[in-house]
Amino acid sequence: MSTFKNIMSWVWPIVVGLLIAKLITMFVLSIVRVDGLSMYPNLQNNERVIMLKMAKIKRNSVVVFNAQGVDNRSGVTSNTKYVKRVIGLPGDKIEYKDNGKLYVNGKYQSQSYITEEQRKEGTLNLVKSSAKGVTLGTGKTFTVPKDKYFVLGDNRENSNDSRYYGFVPRSKILGVVKVPFWKSGHELINSYGS
Repeated sequence: MSTFKNIMSWVWPIVVGLLIAKLITMFVLSIVRVDGLSMYPNLQNNERVIMLKMAKIKRNSVVVFNAQGVDNRSGVTSNTKYVKRVIGLPGDKIEYKDNGKLYVNGKYQSQSYITEEQRKEGTLNLVKSSAKGVTLGTGKTFTVPKDKYFVLGDNRENSNDSRYYGFVPRSKILGVVKVPFWKSGHELINSYGS
């Protein structure tokens, strides 16, 4: 009987530890891999980031969402996750001018996390027609629908985002991205604009 007790004395803490780790990844946070260059230079291809599942979504937060049902292109499955920056919250009025200046609810947004070229040509030169309800350019405005978000990648020239597939429902957003404080430029992801 003492052999069983000895075995259980080291097995039980391992089981409890694994259970706690599983609960944390289910409800609190998980590690996500960035796939592609849509958030370059602020996030790199294959970079690992932390996704906080219960963090508040704010304007300029970087979020992870399930792309199935949002992006209807072939190849998008239930396992396809996108990492993008929130530009507009539900109810926000967005105006993106020809000179690359962004106004949300009439207030200028600097977008200093990307280059001037990305703010202008990268954002406005669409490869195909824009999504329903999204109008970019001087004199054009749109309102983000209730319970939805307008998202863009930081690398606008190479980002498949709300300009192409429209608004992201709140129900599809899995969490907010955070990176370690020792990562160069961490403030552009963790707390930009807050």
